[in-house]
Amino acid sequence: MANSHGFAHLRLLFREHGPARFSPAPQGIPATDEARRDRPEHSRKLNRSASAFGQHWSTSQTTRLVDARPPLPAGVPLLLQIDPGLDIDELTDKLGFEVVSEEADGYVIVASTDLELTTFLQRLDEFSKDVRGSAVVAGVHDLDNDPSQDARLKRILSDDLYDTWSALDEEQVYVCDVGISCSGNWLPPKKPRRNPRWKQSTWAKKEAEWAARRSKAYDDWEVLQTERLDLIREFVKAYTGSIEGIVEDAGSNGDDAIPDSFTVRVRIVGRGLKDLVLNCAYVFEAFEPDDIETPQGVARAEAETMQGVEFQPPPSDAPSVCIIDSGVQEGHFWLAEAIDADSSSTFVNEPEATVADKVSNGGHGTRVAGAVLYGDAIPDNGTVVLPLWLQNARVLDHDCRLSEHLFPPELMRSIVLMYSGGKRRTKIFNHSINAAGPSRTRHMSAWASEIDRLSFEHDILIVQSIGNIPMDGPPPILGIAQHLASSKAYPSYLDERACRLANPSQSFQALTVGSVAGEIYSSNGWTSLATRTGMPSAFTRSGLGIWGSVKPEVVEFGGDALYDTGTPPRVATPDVANGCYPNLLRSTAEGGPAVARDGRGVGSSFSTPKVSRVAAAVQAVLPEQPALLYRALIVQSARWPDWSDALGADDRAALLRRIGFGVPDLERATTNTDHRTTFITDGDREICPGDCHIYQVRIPEELRRAGTDFDIRVDATLSYAAEPRRTRRRHRGYLSVWADWISSRKEESLDAFLTRALKADEKVDEGSSFGWSLEARGQWGSIPEARRNVGTVQKDWAVVKSNQLSSDLCFAVRGHKGWSKDPDATARYVFAVTIEIAGQEIPIYEPLQVAVAELEAELGIETEVEVEIDGD
Repeated sequence: MANSHGFAHLRLLFREHGPARFSPAPQGIPATDEARRDRPEHSRKLNRSASAFGQHWSTSQTTRLVDARPPLPAGVPLLLQIDPGLDIDELTDKLGFEVVSEEADGYVIVASTDLELTTFLQRLDEFSKDVRGSAVVAGVHDLDNDPSQDARLKRILSDDLYDTWSALDEEQVYVCDVGISCSGNWLPPKKPRRNPRWKQSTWAKKEAEWAARRSKAYDDWEVLQTERLDLIREFVKAYTGSIEGIVEDAGSNGDDAIPDSFTVRVRIVGRGLKDLVLNCAYVFEAFEPDDIETPQGVARAEAETMQGVEFQPPPSDAPSVCIIDSGVQEGHFWLAEAIDADSSSTFVNEPEATVADKVSNGGHGTRVAGAVLYGDAIPDNGTVVLPLWLQNARVLDHDCRLSEHLFPPELMRSIVLMYSGGKRRTKIFNHSINAAGPSRTRHMSAWASEIDRLSFEHDILIVQSIGNIPMDGPPPILGIAQHLASSKAYPSYLDERACRLANPSQSFQALTVGSVAGEIYSSNGWTSLATRTGMPSAFTRSGLGIWGSVKPEVVEFGGDALYDTGTPPRVATPDVANGCYPNLLRSTAEGGPAVARDGRGVGSSFSTPKVSRVAAAVQAVLPEQPALLYRALIVQSARWPDWSDALGADDRAALLRRIGFGVPDLERATTNTDHRTTFITDGDREICPGDCHIYQVRIPEELRRAGTDFDIRVDATLSYAAEPRRTRRRHRGYLSVWADWISSRKEESLDAFLTRALKADEKVDEGSSFGWSLEARGQWGSIPEARRNVGTVQKDWAVVKSNQLSSDLCFAVRGHKGWSKDPDATARYVFAVTIEIAGQEIPIYEPLQVAVAELEAELGIETEVEVEIDGD
């Protein structure tokens, strides 16, 4: 990489920490207040519903016994409507329910192993009499007593499966992914607080008793998961079915692992599937396996002549990138020297095992591998020292399909464990594989959740394509041509539900990559849909992601689609417009050119590896830093195209949905200049719920001198990881601990910010006035409805006048309670801040470097030796 200065990123200094100050909790909703006002009537209403459903359930289970159907885990499923502010663990602690699934619309699916609902009915009676300990009943607004369980089915089944549920052929074999909860009807015991009057022996005894109860709780969870999994295995077997794959959604902390759920891919007849979903109280999700979508190509007729170029293999300690795809033509002229052949593996079950790219018309994985290695600049002369190793994990067959016998979550775990634990300790995985249709929005999918869990458990970054809209396609997966024919113009149709990002790109931890157009074309009867460079490609899927997270985070050049003058217009990628398509390597196994710029090599599959290349470049200069920092610096480096400056607020919000934070820049991610400086935390930091970590950047006086009004752009990015729980349906409940950040305001002093960020007696204003684009609440930022604090990578940016900066620019990273009750639960995070003087009026790197050294001395922090990055 070119680097004229070799300036290292500077240290972001940790100032102090303490308990975080949060906004006041929201008040209860009217239905809760009404329940408290008329306790007897509220109790009677719930009692009637519970008794009616309980009677139906008892009858249906008696019928199952008479029909000699195979046993299922005992339990009554109940659909409750609750106060959104209710801590759902209260349903377990006070009412004895197992929480099966938290829903996004104020509902929760629970189960009771007490088939008579004795505890629940007792609490209802106590609530009617205002007995202490029954207040939680006010937060339960309704209980669905429909014997058909239609409302529960709507929340469990995929849309397609729900639409065909009543017409399922009882004897036809179906393949379905089914999620089973196993969180139990108990909670981990709270850690005791030490009484200062206790003797050491007393405290040690209480700690030991707590540890024993805690250990038993975790042991019981493991037993429960095993029992339920065994029963499901026997159930499927009784219907002459089979289990094609299992992924256990267990934690990663050894004895502290909570096996929240597991997901099985079952092959079973329709009557068995119905029996399982309707009568297993712990099913929280059932859906058909995703069809896998990957764009393909046919060869151009003309041959390419290889130029005089010599390749030298990467250094032995160079970064490695694992290509999870259709295999790679490992002997390819432009790839051979970079292939880590000893690590090549195939996961495709074929008579003749091979790691080669068997996809016709130029391959798929081979194109991806070339884009990881070279980006857009494929060398054609000179001596080239290759910057990284390519590892080949073949999972797609010759038709570029993922076999339904390969369960994606299970497959991802096998690959990550193999390569991250291998000789090269691989951190970066390129995954240009998606489902064909839009992702579901109810729960994080098993595939996406496994990516989140693997990223939490291991120091890895999975770079994930967002998926593509087909050029032409029948319902339910409409193509571009159908959108245009129905008068939905480009780019507005990208906001349609059918164009939403594809599984597993909604993963919180994956770095999701979309595609933008490059050259604009209008000739020979064809016109590109994009009208400006940097607009979203006509085929790229869009966000926002699940629960309103920013997805894609970044985009790269992946080509565009064109339309002709027909009525309705045809949509295609004709070779006459090859300037609109990326220049890629291609497999020569069937002949044809080794390098091609053609319409078969377009899509987010090929924009994604260009971002993996940037990730490898960051790893090369920061090899000891965590992969969380690689993600942060890539997102931090991303920018929107210049023409976006003229957009209004609504158009900016639309652009955020379509291209995220923009196109990343390798130089900006890895280096600094006289006019741009990036500060980074060192290594992973851990934060607990309720804690607040303060970081300080000292702003030199020459940069904020009165009378100057330079435009200063400030970018800040938090990247963190925490343990996921798939049965939860809100971003705050999905993670064991969630985090966000706030900053000081313009002209706000360090002491004033510390008072505002940390718990103190003074009442302070929670609003912000720094001018951030997103902010924690949609109404505060300059982009409507967008919030930065959803998701595990949180970037914001602002342009301020230099004379409005105070002497210290401060940031607070705050930990929040998620699903975990474990007092030792933490999130791992990194934080990055970039300051850039937009007009380059004065140099800022050295003054900021000096300010860091002075602040280190003031805080008594040992100065770290900075390692300059060598230029080419």
